[in-house]
Amino acid sequence: MDKLFENYKSLLIAVAVGAVVILSCFTIVPENEQAVVVRAGRPDRIINRFAPNEPYGSTGAGVVARIPFYERLVRIDRRILNVNMEPQTVLSTDQLRLNVDAYARYRIIDPVKMVQSAGTLDTVDTQLSAILSSVVRQELGRRSFASLLTAERGTTMANIRKKLDTQARKYGAQVLDVRIKRADLPEGTPLQSAFNRMRTARDQEAKTILAQGQKNAQIIRAEADAQAAKIYADAFGKDPGFYDFYRAMQSYDTTFSDGSKGSSSIILSPDNEYLKQFRGKQ
Repeated sequence: MDKLFENYKSLLIAVAVGAVVILSCFTIVPENEQAVVVRAGRPDRIINRFAPNEPYGSTGAGVVARIPFYERLVRIDRRILNVNMEPQTVLSTDQLRLNVDAYARYRIIDPVKMVQSAGTLDTVDTQLSAILSSVVRQELGRRSFASLLTAERGTTMANIRKKLDTQARKYGAQVLDVRIKRADLPEGTPLQSAFNRMRTARDQEAKTILAQGQKNAQIIRAEADAQAAKIYADAFGKDPGFYDFYRAMQSYDTTFSDGSKGSSSIILSPDNEYLKQFRGKQ
């Protein structure tokens, strides 16, 4: 056996080297990756490039050929990626310090530009994280803390995404979404002071609404009284006798009603003017 190996040693080594060379001519690019073939230090072609409207399995994934030792592959994820911002403190327009933490979701749409400008995905993540921190600080620094609790928050997120996407295009990336995970006041005295200011503002707003309601009620009551007086005056002008009778009946109902409170007794002379409606026409 040893003699046989010695006789065919050169042939076996040649076969092994040939097999290694042949295997190195081929590589596998899975569906979740795209690859840039770099030839002599320059991007030459893209394998399995991301295309928005192309289904998986139709963009070139699988076994691909290359020239060994002359061409190398830079593998890039085709999936949606996340980049996290380092938590930081931002000063809002109402002079409140906010602890902000945010993240962005992006995808590489131009692998060649990414390889030329950044080289690797790790570099892209580092650059986008720094840019995201700067954009978030600028955008939130132009707004109040209360605006982050209203529908204006959506506008803020859209502005941040647009600015970040503009910078990300330089690295061949597209920013799909930006979200703020938290924007809280620091624990302790600043937080309590903010709560106190918010409570005072809401109390003042409630008092203003109550005062306006009372004002409107007085106006409505005055207008109703004026309208009632006008109706009474019109009725008196049309039939003074009926008006006198109606008002007397109202007075009698108030004075002699069984449901009236109190136990006072009223003693009047039969010919008292107040009781003239009981006497009828004479």
